[in-house]
Amino acid sequence: MPKTISIDPVTRIEGHAKITIQLDDDGRVHDAKFHVTQFRGFEKLIEGRPFTEMPSVMARICGICPVSHLVASSKACDDILAVQIPRTAKLLRQMLNLAQMIQSHALNFFHLSAPDLLLGMDAPPEDRNVFGLMNANPDLARKGIRLRKFGQQIIEWLGDKRIHPAWVVPGGVNKPLDPKKREMILERIPEAKKITQEALDVYKKILDDFAEETRTFANFPSLFVGLVNDKNQLEFYDGKFRVVDAAGRIIVNKLDDHKYAEIIGERVEPDSFLKSPYYKPMGYPEGMYRVGPLARLNIIDRCGTPLADQEWAEFRAMGRGAVLSSFHYHFARLVEILYGIEEVENILNDPDVLSKDCRAMARVNNHEGIGVSEAPRGMLIHHYKVDDQGLMEWANLIIATGHNNLAMNKGVQQVAKHFIESGEIKEGALNRVEAVIRAFDPCLSCSTHALGQMPLHMELYDAEGALLDTQSRDA
Repeated sequence: MPKTISIDPVTRIEGHAKITIQLDDDGRVHDAKFHVTQFRGFEKLIEGRPFTEMPSVMARICGICPVSHLVASSKACDDILAVQIPRTAKLLRQMLNLAQMIQSHALNFFHLSAPDLLLGMDAPPEDRNVFGLMNANPDLARKGIRLRKFGQQIIEWLGDKRIHPAWVVPGGVNKPLDPKKREMILERIPEAKKITQEALDVYKKILDDFAEETRTFANFPSLFVGLVNDKNQLEFYDGKFRVVDAAGRIIVNKLDDHKYAEIIGERVEPDSFLKSPYYKPMGYPEGMYRVGPLARLNIIDRCGTPLADQEWAEFRAMGRGAVLSSFHYHFARLVEILYGIEEVENILNDPDVLSKDCRAMARVNNHEGIGVSEAPRGMLIHHYKVDDQGLMEWANLIIATGHNNLAMNKGVQQVAKHFIESGEIKEGALNRVEAVIRAFDPCLSCSTHALGQMPLHMELYDAEGALLDTQSRDA
C-alpha cells in the first residue's frame, strides 16, 4: 500500500521547508520532494518606490545575509545611474561581502552542520545540536563562535551595524574606512586563519567516517554555475559567468552578467514557492545546475590566494572532473573562509583602501539595471526597471537557494532511496534526509521572507490518508 512520509519543517536550516517522501506498495521510496511553503513578494512590494531605496529595502529580505543583497542591489542601482564607482568603494564593498561570507559559512559549519559531523548522524537528536557540540568539543565550539564574530565584527566596523547596515549605497559607500578600524581588523586576521586551518584539519580527519554519505548526498552529474574574475579565479563581488559540466569542461565562459537571461530560465512548480531556475540551452529540468561553494570551487582555475590554493588543490583532487558529491559543500565552505580571510588582508594592504574618494553621484541615466554578485550560498541576481523619475516599475530576483532547487530535490530523492527501508522512520535516516539539505545551506528567509524555526513533526499516512505513525522533536 503506497504511503507518504512528511518531514515538516526541516530543521537546522535558515527558514521553513518540508520534505515529502512517497513510498510504493513494497515500502520502497518512489519519489521525494523538497517544498518551500512560505510566499515571497519583494518583487511586488517595491513597485512604485524610488530605486535609491532598493539597497536598504532588499537587505531586509534576510537577517542572515543582508549584506549580500545590499551589494547586489547597489550594483543594479549603479547600473541605473550609469556610473563606474571609485576603486576604493569597490574594495570596501568587496571586503564587506567577504566578511558576510566568512560569518555565514562559519555559522553553517560550526553551528548547523558540525553536530552531525562531529557527533554522528545517528547521535541522539537531543545531543545533535550546538549545545551537544559544546559538551563534546568546547574548544572547537568556542573557536567557531570567534570565527563567526570575526566576520560580523568587520561588518559592524565598516557599516556601523552587524545586521542591515546602510553603508553601501548607489554609487559606492557613504563613508571611507577609518584607519583605526583597518588596524583592528588586521590584528585579528592571524587568529581567524589559524581557526580555519584547524577546522580544515578536523574535517579531513573525519571525512572517511562519512564515506556512505559522501557517496549518496546529492552525488550526481550536474552543471555548476558561478562568477570568475579576469584571471579565472574565485570572485565574490564582480566577474563574469562561467558554466562547467560534470566532467569539468567549460561550456560557457566569461558571459557578461547583463546576458544572464540568455542562459538561465525560470520555472515555478505547484508544490513550492521557490523558483526552479535552469540552464536554458539544456531545457527543463535537464538543465539542473548547482551554485555556491561546491560550484565556485569547481568552475575556477585557482582561488588566487596562497593558503586557499593549497586547500583547493586537495579539494579538486577528489574528483576526476568536477567534484560531484554535495557532501563536499562542507569542505568547499572552509576553503572559501580561508580565501576570504586572505583576501580581506590583501584589500586592507591596498594603498587605495583608505582613500576618501568612495562615492560617485549621478541621476537616473538608465531605465534598467542588473546587479550580480556571489552570496555565501551562491549567485544573486537583482534586475530592476525604473521610470523617468527613478520609481521602480519591475524587479526580478534570482536567489542562490533557488538556483539549487532542482539539485536539492534530486538530492533528497537520492538520500531517501538509500537510507529509508520498508517504510520505517528511523531517526538516523530522517536526519540524513535533512542533512543533505543542510549541506546546500539553503537560506529560505532569502527566498521566502520567512524567519525562525518550528519543531519537527513527521507523519506517516496510508493511501487512504489515515495516520499510521508520527515522530516529533523540538527545533
